[in-house]
Amino acid sequence: MEAASPETRAQARLRQVEEHVRLENLHDLDGVLGTLGADPQYHDEAWEDRRAGRDGVRAYYAELFAAAGDLRIDVTSRHASDETVVIEAIITGAQTGAWRGLPPTGRPFSIPICAVFSFDPDDRISAETLYYDRATVLRQLGVFHEPTTAVGRLLTAINHPLTIAAALLRMITGR
Repeated sequence: MEAASPETRAQARLRQVEEHVRLENLHDLDGVLGTLGADPQYHDEAWEDRRAGRDGVRAYYAELFAAAGDLRIDVTSRHASDETVVIEAIITGAQTGAWRGLPPTGRPFSIPICAVFSFDPDDRISAETLYYDRATVLRQLGVFHEPTTAVGRLLTAINHPLTIAAALLRMITGR
């Protein structure tokens, strides 16, 4: 009988990320923090929001869980190496609490994301960097309207008169 092969570093790190996501889906803040190393980092690239240390990361997750009490992460793809784990996922929920200065809209969202995880020597998560399209989030929450729609054209003209004036001038002058 063949002996079981030891777990590879990539497998251990992927398992750590899967546990991290499982705890995120439970909204278990202490559990999520338990998957992290001693000095974790969280980077939300869409908002240029960087959180450092356990208190910073805790605050990020507390704000997120308060904004979307039904937040769910469904992983669609996993990519693991000895150095990094990358997941692709869909984050769903409804914005039932304040988030990034926006009062609760009650509107649902479904956002494709890519998350890149780095690790410390003990295979604990040292950093998570999240990539997604901010405009998609704002559109689904009812804050952003495509500039090709009637509402979008009106709001763009109201919100950005200098930008619109410069664009019209370039269109008239052909420059």
